[in-house]
Amino acid sequence: MNDLQHDRQSRIRELAAQVMGLAHDNILINMRFLDVALSQLRTECREGTGAHLFDGAGLYYDPVLLLRQYRREPNHAARLYLHTLLHGIFYHGFGTDKMNRQYWDMATDIAVEAVISDMDLHFAGMSSDSALRSRLEVLGKQAGGLTAEKIYRHFRIEEPSMKAVEEWNQLCHYDEHIYWDRREELDLPQEQWRRISERIKADLRSFGRGKNNAESMEQNLKEATRERYDYTDFLKKFMVMGESIQVNDEEFDYIYYTYGLDTYGNMPLIEPLEYKDSNKIKDLVIVIDTSASCRGRIVQAFLQKTYNIIQGSENFFRKINVHILQCDSEVRQDVRITDREGFDAFMEQGTLTGFGSTDFRPAFEYVEKLCAAGEFDDLKGLIYFTDGYGIYPERMPDYEAAFVFLRDDENAPKVPPWAIKLVLDEEDLEENEGTDTAAAERTL
Repeated sequence: MNDLQHDRQSRIRELAAQVMGLAHDNILINMRFLDVALSQLRTECREGTGAHLFDGAGLYYDPVLLLRQYRREPNHAARLYLHTLLHGIFYHGFGTDKMNRQYWDMATDIAVEAVISDMDLHFAGMSSDSALRSRLEVLGKQAGGLTAEKIYRHFRIEEPSMKAVEEWNQLCHYDEHIYWDRREELDLPQEQWRRISERIKADLRSFGRGKNNAESMEQNLKEATRERYDYTDFLKKFMVMGESIQVNDEEFDYIYYTYGLDTYGNMPLIEPLEYKDSNKIKDLVIVIDTSASCRGRIVQAFLQKTYNIIQGSENFFRKINVHILQCDSEVRQDVRITDREGFDAFMEQGTLTGFGSTDFRPAFEYVEKLCAAGEFDDLKGLIYFTDGYGIYPERMPDYEAAFVFLRDDENAPKVPPWAIKLVLDEEDLEENEGTDTAAAERTL
């Protein structure tokens, strides 16, 4: 490389850095509540990539590409910077292993652009914004909102055409997400972004809405900061200690065993225990809300997910006592499961009944009668899968009760303080590895 070429590349890098610095300052001046987030996202020049990359911690920009885009659209750098920053604030790059990556990448880009479009920022405006707003208005009605999660679920149900994918990419695609699949190789500080997001959510309350509309920002922050749960760990709350028939290697001393064999021939001094104490599920009640708003494949997916976890050999006693209730405004069905075969039969042959209004109280009253009749040895808990629109019992039961929701609806009645509230992602329920999900969907 001669001196002229070297000087030219240095000048390109210098100009690109100035453009990114100007974009940073514009965001900071006009959106002061993003100051901590701006300090978290580092920017770095990477020549020859032909694209701008985001790995969850840094924005790596191609200086030549950036200057070309800046020449065509002077606000492009600010849009790119803010677009990537919002990916971090909503931590879109984390937990992508269960996702359809094409739809998730597109959904996150659209959600971020919806927030920017909603705020109508003069320093980040693009010539394509009018067309973008028109498409966002239609998509928002179809998906029920413009968070990445809602858009993604919509794309999973109503798959976009190749033409639609191309059009969305032209309007919303600013950075590449190729590093999102390589989280083990990169430092992606999710907890730092989480703290920043919580702070921004609080700062928005004092942010002047007369200047910029922050409604989309608040919706995405609420979805991003919503606490996620591991349903497998959750079910462990309802396990009890008991003896299972299996060799207990943990309490077996091989020293005495081998000593006996060496000294007396074929006569060990100690034999391994043929039972082992372990935490497993034995007595449990599962209630399915079969009201009109809680039917369909998602109920099937919840039952399948619960079954997948419980039927694991490490979680399942040889003999169990699981009651599966179906209830809307009254208990419609009670199926008692006593072994794995019974659970298999229910998953293959069971049907949903009811579909009226919702009242949680009859299920609890019914379980109280079962307890009084000595139906359970040690009932640890009740799991109620519902949309949340029902009448809760006033009195706390003698066992733990959990209400499981697919989505967190702020308009639904508040869960009583004595109950456990669990909000699951639809993607978690749909992850039914190693089982015949189609068979369950044909029957339930």
